Amino acid sequence: MVIRSFWLEHVESAWKERSLLWLRGVRRVGKTSLCRALPHVEYFDCELPRVRRQMEDAEGFLSGLEGKRIVLDEVHRLAEPAQLLKIATDHFPSIKVIATGSSTLEATASFRDKLTGRKRDLWLTPMNAADLADFKGTLRRRLVRGGLPPFFLAEADPEKDFQEWIDSFWAKDIQELFRLERRASFGKFVELLFAQSGGTFEASRFAAPAEISRASVTNYLAVLEAAMAVLVVRPFSTRRSTEILSTPKVYAFDTGFACYFKGWTEPRPEDMGHLWEHFVLNELHSWGWRPNYWRDKQGHEIDFVLAAPGRSPTAIECKWTQAAFDPGPLRVFRRFYPKG
Repeated sequence: MVIRSFWLEHVESAWKERSLLWLRGVRRVGKTSLCRALPHVEYFDCELPRVRRQMEDAEGFLSGLEGKRIVLDEVHRLAEPAQLLKIATDHFPSIKVIATGSSTLEATASFRDKLTGRKRDLWLTPMNAADLADFKGTLRRRLVRGGLPPFFLAEADPEKDFQEWIDSFWAKDIQELFRLERRASFGKFVELLFAQSGGTFEASRFAAPAEISRASVTNYLAVLEAAMAVLVVRPFSTRRSTEILSTPKVYAFDTGFACYFKGWTEPRPEDMGHLWEHFVLNELHSWGWRPNYWRDKQGHEIDFVLAAPGRSPTAIECKWTQAAFDPGPLRVFRRFYPKG
């Protein structure tokens, strides 16, 4: 088992703020492995019927665990997961709980409402730069294979694994919560969206090829975002007439899936800059940032902008080679926003 030191430190830090930590992330990103790597924890796999029976009496279950650190893995398998976690935080604050579950569970109103203000969220992203050191891998392999540990570590090309992941995602995440119909249309939409990963999103571009309405396109995107399968980067602006105000950019959640749907088994030098931009976005998310992008109506663009409330914006340009860097967009951006 690879010890992911960056994330273990984040878990310990989060537990200092709240007794309940919600560990979220897409399937196969390594949530279970990370939890099992934590020292001095009791592990409960909620997929097992006997474990679920133990938790039917939440108060009785928790009373025997006071002062301990526990993992509730796949907590969405419980009949009322939010109720159990609420009782733990309100009546057993000495118990440190880390809970994992379906990436779609937190999209439910019941889960959000019962745990508002009671939990600390930690988003386990695909492998970041710190993980590369722990996994002793190369950046190029990470960009092409992606950051899901089983895919990254596989000896053989994991091409079949990508499609199996999509099939499982549809069956266990999308159908479980959202009950979408028309699987073929949804699958075509995902394929088109991932193939143009990193581009601006216009609903009309997907409606006809996927054979769905523009309203369905917008709904499908919202579902994918809630399920953490896409990263939606919205424009930064102060509502100047020369800035793009509403058109988002949409990225596949992982570079490996972008490569798979683009058909890139051996990316060309000009493709690496695109994958590097994805990787930088993943890195920013792993540190807790939610970046925007900036573009004006003359076509000048900044890849990412970090804009914390009350602070001047930080502009980030992602280039694979020095020769690809053009300072022009940064100069234009700084004319609008000289501080930062």
